[in-house]
Amino acid sequence: MSQGLLIVFEGLDGAGKTTQIRLLAARLRQEGYNVVCLKEPTNGPWGQKLRQIAQHGRQGIPPETELEWFLQDRREDVEQNIRPALACGHIVILDRYYFSTMAYQGALGCDSEVIRQRNEVFAPPPHLLLLLDIAPHQGLQRVQQQRQLDGFERLDYLQGVAAIFARMDFPYLRRIGAAASPEVVQAQIWQEVQPLLERNPGALSSTASCGHIKECGHG
Repeated sequence: MSQGLLIVFEGLDGAGKTTQIRLLAARLRQEGYNVVCLKEPTNGPWGQKLRQIAQHGRQGIPPETELEWFLQDRREDVEQNIRPALACGHIVILDRYYFSTMAYQGALGCDSEVIRQRNEVFAPPPHLLLLLDIAPHQGLQRVQQQRQLDGFERLDYLQGVAAIFARMDFPYLRRIGAAASPEVVQAQIWQEVQPLLERNPGALSSTASCGHIKECGHG
């Protein structure tokens, strides 16, 4: 598929993805790897439409339309950012990918397997999928401590999302218990990432420039 490695983080809001991505990226960079951190939805035109939904509600927009926006946004992300970074030999760490679309749109009634198939026509599967597991009520509690809840964070909806995540079964999927301290969770993540690096010793040697990639920071 590429010279680089694609590592995807998934999980419910409140699972700690942002913190864990920041910690992993810092460690990889410290060890000399070129790392690109990306996030979906993106800041592109389709991603902005999706962010408006997250901020102001769906306002009558059907799940099928929302799904098409996700597909358009991801197609641009793959073409403009993900594949170029992988071709440069970088480690791409991605905050949400089509597995989130399968879970969140699936919980709205769309067919999760059809979503996967439509995405994998153009979106490369990851080398490693890290699914941060947390109970929906715990995730809600964490989010509530950080910001005001919005309409997407209903417990019954998140329980449906979590159920779809729980049914996922891919050879590259690793489940990480996210209820522990950030340090413990990061140690579990590193146990999964390190063997991937060891199996690909020559995959990340390229020093080609990828300065055009729209990297998203994680604070």
